[in-house]
Amino acid sequence: MITSHTSQVIKVGIAQLDVVKMPDTIRTSGLGSCVGVVLYDETKNIAGLVHIMLPDSSLARTETINAAKFANTGIKALIDMLKLAGVQPFRLKAKIAGGAQMFKFSSDNDSMRIGPRNVEAVKRELVKNSIPLIAEDTGGNSGRTIEFNPGTCLLSIRTVNQGVNEI
Repeated sequence: MITSHTSQVIKVGIAQLDVVKMPDTIRTSGLGSCVGVVLYDETKNIAGLVHIMLPDSSLARTETINAAKFANTGIKALIDMLKLAGVQPFRLKAKIAGGAQMFKFSSDNDSMRIGPRNVEAVKRELVKNSIPLIAEDTGGNSGRTIEFNPGTCLLSIRTVNQGVNEI
């Protein structure tokens, strides 16, 4: 008996992560200074998404940290989750979006550059894990919602007041 699987959109919240397999897609919204990192294996049609809030877990204010919140721990946690789903890490590729500078500041204080710092930290972690960055839609000053389809490997990005773009 053939069972049909209706595709679902798996939603990932702020500082969360999840993994999907085709025909499902994975989405996150509220990407202002946050960065959405999609890691995918096009041979297995599996993808994972982590919604990164901050560049480094050293910024944590509590003893127990939410790994998905930080670039240095979130990407590692997502790789581990993808391995459990049967993905070999050497097959992973990445697409990222977000990292906007949401507010104008009169000072050049680096601590206020959360968006750009998140993008830099994500790229560092991808290099550290030998994952090629295939495409990105980062920076600017508008929020984004992203949705990834592991079947087509297309990342659809809806940017506030700018419509939809696919990378």
